[in-house]
Amino acid sequence: MKEITITTQFKVYESIQELPNDIQDLMKQAVEVRKNAYAPYSKFRVGVAIFLDNGKIVLGSNQENAAYPSGLCAERVAIFYAGAVYPEAKILKMAITAASDTNQTTAPIPPCGSCRQSIAEYEIKQENPIEIYFMGEIGAIYKSDSLKNLLPFMFDKKFL
Repeated sequence: MKEITITTQFKVYESIQELPNDIQDLMKQAVEVRKNAYAPYSKFRVGVAIFLDNGKIVLGSNQENAAYPSGLCAERVAIFYAGAVYPEAKILKMAITAASDTNQTTAPIPPCGSCRQSIAEYEIKQENPIEIYFMGEIGAIYKSDSLKNLLPFMFDKKFL
């Protein structure tokens, strides 16, 4: 038997004001678009702002459906839009924020498993890491230099 140890590293910013100016702007846009979430069932609103290498910013918010699997998370809304409209652009940075209509979210909320896999697909496709910043409604913001910190054993096309 052999044991594997995996470590990940994140930077922690105590507030939006501590972020670099460009990321403050990106996170503020994510906070604004979070208000557009359609979340009548979960009451959990997520907003995402993605910065592309062509200078464009793409926004997304979660969109629910009474047939739960038919909805889509904010991260995938934004990523898939970027892929459809700017297929040659690379995703450089992603800001994610989540808030509940029923409880204040004070801890950083990371992407769900399905979103992690979708982010991984684009990170591998573009052969360039994606900086991911994530927070709750208020409080600290975590920064990951790559999706690999959030999903160290990524499934990708090399396994097919």
